[in-house]
Amino acid sequence: MHPVSYLLASASVLVALALTGCTSPATTPAAPAPSAETLDREALAMIRGSFRDEGIAKTDRLEQDDANAACSAAQGQPLSDAQAEAVQQAALVSVKHPSDGNYLGDWQQGEAIAQSGRGMTFTDSAKVVNGGNCYNCHQITKQEISFGTIGPSLYQYGKNRGITDPKATTAKPIIEYTWVKLWNARAYGACSQMPRFGHLGLLSEEQLRHVMALLVDPRSPVNQ
Repeated sequence: MHPVSYLLASASVLVALALTGCTSPATTPAAPAPSAETLDREALAMIRGSFRDEGIAKTDRLEQDDANAACSAAQGQPLSDAQAEAVQQAALVSVKHPSDGNYLGDWQQGEAIAQSGRGMTFTDSAKVVNGGNCYNCHQITKQEISFGTIGPSLYQYGKNRGITDPKATTAKPIIEYTWVKLWNARAYGACSQMPRFGHLGLLSEEQLRHVMALLVDPRSPVNQ
């Protein structure tokens, strides 16, 4: 056979085989896609398997309460009105107001707490006093040149809300609102990312009083 004829014949055979392969039915059916519930279980198992107790940081931090679970399931979308109302009401009920009615401490100690990011990491001792880490999300004073912007500026927080005398009756609504916000921010926003300082025991009642003073005391650098 002529070499060219041989090549053409070989090509015809290959084309025929290729076409036959294209029209042959699949011998192995595709496996069904896993359900969302299955994927969630597998992801959770992978996450749990990736962490271990280390120092004061324990794996119980992976456990979600009802509010966290609802907000996680929403995947960044707003909760339904009914869900949001339920989360906010539960958060509001969880708030513990000062038993003696005194919401304010020392703003100087409050400033130190707000500027401290220590506490709760696996390298910290259990004796380390937690800070508020407020600067990581908020501007606190006019003098700061580096601060987070995840949350709104706190500069002139009390002044902008008309607090000239924290002991005045007119200041009480704002002071109580601020306490609730610090204790459990989800009382005002169902999926708020602000740490729930009082609810989770991140800061003590005494520390919260000091942070409150930082925010509303007219002598505080926040309000200068």
